[in-house]
Amino acid sequence: MITKIDKTPQLEMFKTPLEHFIKDDHQLVLLSRRINWDSLEDNLSKYYCIDNGRPSIPIRTIAGILILKRMFNESDESVLERWVENPYWQHLCGEVYFQYNLPFDRTELIKFRNRIGEEGAEQILKMSIHLFTKKEIYEKEVLIDTTVQEKNITYPTDAKLQKKIIEKCRKIAKDEKIQLHQIYKRELKQLMIDQRFRNHPKRRKKALAAGRRIKVIAGRIFRDLHRKLDNEQHERYKELFDIFRDVLIQKKKGKNKIYSIHQPYVNCIAKGKEAKKYEFGNKSSIVKTKKSGIIVGAMAFTENIYDGDTLEPQLEQTERLIKRKPKFGVVDRGYRGRKIINGIKIIIPKKLPTSATRYQIQKIRKLFRARAGIEPIIGHLKQDHRMNKNYLLDEEGDKMNTILAAAGFNLRKMLQRLKAEAQYIYILIWNFIFINRKLELKTVY
Repeated sequence: MITKIDKTPQLEMFKTPLEHFIKDDHQLVLLSRRINWDSLEDNLSKYYCIDNGRPSIPIRTIAGILILKRMFNESDESVLERWVENPYWQHLCGEVYFQYNLPFDRTELIKFRNRIGEEGAEQILKMSIHLFTKKEIYEKEVLIDTTVQEKNITYPTDAKLQKKIIEKCRKIAKDEKIQLHQIYKRELKQLMIDQRFRNHPKRRKKALAAGRRIKVIAGRIFRDLHRKLDNEQHERYKELFDIFRDVLIQKKKGKNKIYSIHQPYVNCIAKGKEAKKYEFGNKSSIVKTKKSGIIVGAMAFTENIYDGDTLEPQLEQTERLIKRKPKFGVVDRGYRGRKIINGIKIIIPKKLPTSATRYQIQKIRKLFRARAGIEPIIGHLKQDHRMNKNYLLDEEGDKMNTILAAAGFNLRKMLQRLKAEAQYIYILIWNFIFINRKLELKTVY
């Protein structure tokens, strides 16, 4: 059952409304007025049961806290703690009086994200885009680029994964009250020490032998556990056992490798840079308007596909969000091989013919210098809006994190604009007062 915030509540005598002790021209107050909460509630209410069940948390409250989390780079725990301390945050979420207690448990944010999914996250991104004017959104040229969104996993090695298999098999045996033939607890501890620093010439032989021994132990414990479980227990752990089996048989140069037991869908993406050769996560695509700098498209891909193959689904999402096709998509050389996608011309840097005029050369150079403007936007998404490390689970978490990070960027951009406008109006008022006062003094004297 959907709960909605009362827009005209009956005021209580002994409580002071928030509007009476917050600044009316504060940027968060101005932002709360600009957001079309009714439209957002209507778009997200379809994910709720209308008649049955207990009353839900108001959509404005939980969606507002999710927006604040992305705008100010907070975790699920810290955003709720700051919400209790900040009257402006409470006002944005539709509260009438100052609240002294947490609005809900942090696990409700996880349930809300699972409830709305990728489609609901796109509605939040769409709302953030349409805060801006049509002139800013409907630009002819958009800039497109991809980046890697890293998953919150440790750097994967075979020894780490095999040790994790041993530990999980021990835990399953303990939970199911099964006696393993041998658990190798003391030997495994020494082997994990011996397998370190394998690139050192004096330690290489011993380290490689320790790595092979860890793999043997992992296989023995896994097979021992597998034999002693009954059919019902096998069904319960089938998915996990399939992952264990794939890890134990995978080769160094094999395909579709597993890099994490709890996140088996992570991809290894070559960075191509000396400082960081590989990143482990998923590929995400970002679309930004050329002049206004608004993110009008954000999408995560579960497979490590070629950049050119990301263009068609990404441009379809952009058209779905802004209800219009851009005419040109400006990309880098990583997208070569794509010229026109759904009627949108793809512009890629290329060598100009010798017959090109000076004007044509300057024009194309200016365009591709503007294309580089998407790189700092991606940097802000990673550092300021929780895209640097993805803490959300599974493939659905990859998609949600990318879309919500883009929504947080747009909302933060609007917040800064509202702050600048409020300061400009404040300066104009004081200049007007000062000039009038000066004129009054002249007339007196």
